[in-house]
Amino acid sequence: MKLCIINCSFSSTSRTRVLAMRFLKILKKTHKNVDFVDLSKIQLPICDGNKCYENKNVKILTKKLSSAQGIVIASPIYNYDLNAAAKNLVELTGSAWKDKIIGFLCTAGGSKSYMSVMPFANSLMLDYRCHILPRFVYAEENAFRGNEVADEKIIERLEELAKSFVRVTKALSK
Repeated sequence: MKLCIINCSFSSTSRTRVLAMRFLKILKKTHKNVDFVDLSKIQLPICDGNKCYENKNVKILTKKLSSAQGIVIASPIYNYDLNAAAKNLVELTGSAWKDKIIGFLCTAGGSKSYMSVMPFANSLMLDYRCHILPRFVYAEENAFRGNEVADEKIIERLEELAKSFVRVTKALSK
């Protein structure tokens, strides 16, 4: 079973990346076949619905996502939604998302946007028949100290998400 974590933040001081890396560390304790994709390190075009699909990096990423049974998206929340990089990724890789188990790691400046993943999750469910984990991690800026996740409740939620992610992906994988 292959799993994938995607960091959708482009910030060099990204709390989203810190959260994703902590999740990767937790996940790798029990599951070794995990890819980590950092979109800030991959040059991807903006989806134009045409020539973008011929891009070498789009083809490589589409193949990588197609081979994964489960994907966790790590994204900052901007304006009550996942960032544009996450949306562009789905537009570029389309059918690679079909029937995947999907989890979310989100970072935000405040507590008011914790349900903002739902329109994105609904799109994945309806368009690609993804199974969305009902447990996700939403961390505010006060959960971090420098380049570390400092909030014990967030660490506990990361561990719970990792367990659920592996269990559900194993159960629903073909």
